[in-house]
Amino acid sequence: MELLMDLLKVIFRIITILPLMLVVTLFMGKRSVGELPVFDFLVILTLGSVVGADIAEPNIHHLPTVGAIIAIALLQKLIAWLKIKNHKVGRLLSFEPTLVIYEGQFHIKNMRKISYSIDNILQMLREKNVFQMKDVHFALIEANGELSVKLKPEKEPVKMKDVQGALAKPSVEYTVIMDGRVQPKALEYLELDEAWLQKELLKKNIVNIQDVFYAALNEDKSLHVTLKTPGYTQSVPIFH
Repeated sequence: MELLMDLLKVIFRIITILPLMLVVTLFMGKRSVGELPVFDFLVILTLGSVVGADIAEPNIHHLPTVGAIIAIALLQKLIAWLKIKNHKVGRLLSFEPTLVIYEGQFHIKNMRKISYSIDNILQMLREKNVFQMKDVHFALIEANGELSVKLKPEKEPVKMKDVQGALAKPSVEYTVIMDGRVQPKALEYLELDEAWLQKELLKKNIVNIQDVFYAALNEDKSLHVTLKTPGYTQSVPIFH
């Protein structure tokens, strides 16, 4: 009998909680899950914990849970309002955009700071239909984890009406060095060897492969290199 009562309690709580959660979600505002700021993500986790505990444990009083859900929603709305009114609040409660590529070169320090690997960045570039690092003016990891890319002016896409000549065949880059390690499969696919790669590096005054953070070849055998200790200090202003 007690088990049946607990089961009825759980069913009742599910029936009452779901409409409340729907109302709270609509109240908090339209936002894509992939674009949730840090604070909103924490709000979702907290709501899930509160609701989960209420449903899983029939001995917990139901009304305090309802009150907690409403309080969390009001707090989220208050914080959202403060972020609109005060820019500093918004900066405190979200991540800053992070520069990861500048003028075709990886920004290694920033990548390590946000724990993004070469593979992560290359995949995100491909998802943006960017297949050559040297085409990138700068790229940022936004607060929501997405990559924003600004191509060099000459590499920006053009409209068909502006195209006067034949379209150039797109080229793909193949990673041949990653974090100081040669990628033999890529060289084999391109019908090249490590000796050829060493010669190309020497042309760029690079003696030791261990000094190379990333290197890639396109189909024209043009080598693009990012060193582990790059000699550039350029950056771009990031306004958040």
